[in-house]
Amino acid sequence: MLYKPEGILSATEDPHARTVIDLLPRQFSGAGLFPVGRLDKDTTGLLLLTNDGQWAHRITSPKKHVPKVYIARVAGSVPGDIGERFAAGLVLDDGLVCLPAKAVCSGEGELTITVQEGKFHQVKRMCAAVGLTVEALHRVRIGSLSLDETLTPGTWRSLTETERDAVFRLAETD
Repeated sequence: MLYKPEGILSATEDPHARTVIDLLPRQFSGAGLFPVGRLDKDTTGLLLLTNDGQWAHRITSPKKHVPKVYIARVAGSVPGDIGERFAAGLVLDDGLVCLPAKAVCSGEGELTITVQEGKFHQVKRMCAAVGLTVEALHRVRIGSLSLDETLTPGTWRSLTETERDAVFRLAETD
């Protein structure tokens, strides 16, 4: 479990920018670790790292319906029917049909958004489809596994076996 900070790439290597792998101690070089899915360079929060391809695929495959929960700070007028629109499955401007998702106002200019897939800039593009601009995006949960509140941006810790399984269980709010 890594608390991905802003400005770091969700990649294993890049010749021009720091990656999430660069945040780990040298003892992990050569371990074959890679990020489970991606968070945009400016997106913060929960990112899992593994060297288990099957486990990673179970998390990232839309067919597995593993929910990913984000807090989005948005600019614009939040439509009163945003929950219904996200639940119906938005069609983005390039024709991409999104799986049904969940959007709930969780504060002034803030949404809690749950998706089951992670297409290119999907949460930002879904918000744009309803007239909103995402100013900040933070992933807080995958399945029933929440970002450890004791972690700070750029820090990590190993998962327990229970936590490894938690990503495949729905949280009580899903």
